[in-house]
Amino acid sequence: MRHILIGGLLAVIGILTLDALAMDAGAQVITSGPRTCPAVALTFDLCPVRNKPGFDAALIQLLKERNIPATMFLSGRWATKHDSETRSLLAVPFFEIGTHGQTHAHLPLLERGAQEVEIQDAVTLLASRFGRPTTLFRPPYGEYNDETVQAARALRQRFIYWDVVSGDPDPSLSAEKILDRVERRVRKGSILIFHANGKGRQTREVIDRLTAEVLPKKGLTPVTVSELLACQPQPPTPPRP
Repeated sequence: MRHILIGGLLAVIGILTLDALAMDAGAQVITSGPRTCPAVALTFDLCPVRNKPGFDAALIQLLKERNIPATMFLSGRWATKHDSETRSLLAVPFFEIGTHGQTHAHLPLLERGAQEVEIQDAVTLLASRFGRPTTLFRPPYGEYNDETVQAARALRQRFIYWDVVSGDPDPSLSAEKILDRVERRVRKGSILIFHANGKGRQTREVIDRLTAEVLPKKGLTPVTVSELLACQPQPPTPPRP
């Protein structure tokens, strides 16, 4: 079955839910962590942008000041144009780094071999230029097909998707609307997608309120993607005598 995800919306031949999709292609597409884990992963894409600065410094400063774990998916082209910003992200011990393709291409439009090159070039760049091996991959635009999944698997990359779309690049959405959307959908094991390249005008405010108010109220703790996937369920509380 061939399928493409665009902007978080699923266009398929037949009908698939995200939970079913997580089981597709040998369970290679990861949309969430264990649903028994009282944690969530905050993820931020760093896609190439036409206009400067292309980096949400205020958001990153908030994450650093609050010691909020986060997983950043860097496009190779973005990292090349933002050398100092990339190095600053790599220096934060509670930030995890993944890749987001080299040029932010529409992968399903490419043949399998070209998709592998697009994925591998970003991985190679992070390793050779910045000394950071990476094993987490997120497809640009959220688009993929079977060849994308196979290419990522062949390159030993974990294919990280999401189950909560913030919609933060949409200029028509207020912080209140974004926060309401996220609050209604987030649950144990969720992977949330935001942007740290400046396209999310409300992202800093949303993350501020999300981590200070919403997640604590729901009993959820931010962790990196790898920590979420390795999370062990908490043992049940024994009954009181």
